[in-house]
Amino acid sequence: MRVCHVTCGHSPTDGRIFQRECRTLASRYEVFLIAPNTEDFEKDGVNIKGVRINGGKIGKLFHLRPFLQKAIEIDADVYQFHEPELLPIGRKLKRRGKKVIFDSHEDAPQQLSEKAWIPSIIRKPLAEFYARYEKLVLKHFDAVVSVTPSIVERLKRINPSTYMITNYPEFKEIEDRRKFGPYVCFAGGISPQWMHDVVVESLDGLNVHYLLAGKVQNKSFFEKLKQNPNWPKVVFKGLLPHNEVGRLMEDSSAGIALNDYVANVGYKMGSLGNTKLFEYMMAGIPVIATDFMLWKKIVETYDCGTCVNPHDSRAIRTAIDFYINHPEEARRQGDNGRRAVKEKYCWATQIPVLFEMYDNVIANE
Repeated sequence: MRVCHVTCGHSPTDGRIFQRECRTLASRYEVFLIAPNTEDFEKDGVNIKGVRINGGKIGKLFHLRPFLQKAIEIDADVYQFHEPELLPIGRKLKRRGKKVIFDSHEDAPQQLSEKAWIPSIIRKPLAEFYARYEKLVLKHFDAVVSVTPSIVERLKRINPSTYMITNYPEFKEIEDRRKFGPYVCFAGGISPQWMHDVVVESLDGLNVHYLLAGKVQNKSFFEKLKQNPNWPKVVFKGLLPHNEVGRLMEDSSAGIALNDYVANVGYKMGSLGNTKLFEYMMAGIPVIATDFMLWKKIVETYDCGTCVNPHDSRAIRTAIDFYINHPEEARRQGDNGRRAVKEKYCWATQIPVLFEMYDNVIANE
């Protein structure tokens, strides 16, 4: 059985698409992954095929034909698509008798209504148009999958064969090297949505350093960040290899996961699509996280951190100060978080659902 995943907006080694879904499926099927702007290569049993596109977010809308041609060339039995832009290709392959799955990482209609790069005057009409098109197309697909209960419930009304496969990390047993030192950390995108400006502001008066690692996604925001009087308390590491990110967390008393409400699909409800919360939990350090309803329920149920309004620098400062000055409590909450990931919030719990979906899709005539 040949399976082909297709993405026009993610890297060929994306955490959800490649690391979790494709590598897992490769234990049963012959798996291909079509991805943008990469060379062809094979990794962990997955055959990656590159398609060249130009023009950024808008440009890729006009360069989809090579994805269709590559998909036809691979001639898979089942195709799984990962962006709304690819729905027309899925529709064409469905007409050719192929099995088609759509993986809705986000709530696309809501996301379109909020995207800053889309002119404000057309955001709402575009979101409404996409919502109608989505209903038209997805009801004919063999399955739909998403990561968050609210999105799954909405999509089930379009296609009953909708599954929730959440973006939990792969749990790994590690040697306990946690130091709970005078640091808090963040590893990920350096952009306004992660509230770095408010975090840096909250460092005022604290004997602590902010270990900041990741790719600068917004240069003007980063330059403004460096003008903050508390910038000397920031240790900027840049983009780090995975093993060094682990050491960053080992040194820290807490991990920062402060995502802005308006940058998150689901607003104050939140989403389980982002792995930041679970990465800190797995590392065994408490989390200082946005008080999204979904995140807050997890953090409070397992007593593994503190949830705050991401715009409230005083609340953030209080949380940081507490963990820096109470290392035993930080360790206890960190242990709780790691236990929760091992028992419930890890990729191993999602694998049976992934295979159940594929079994049903393949069996369905």
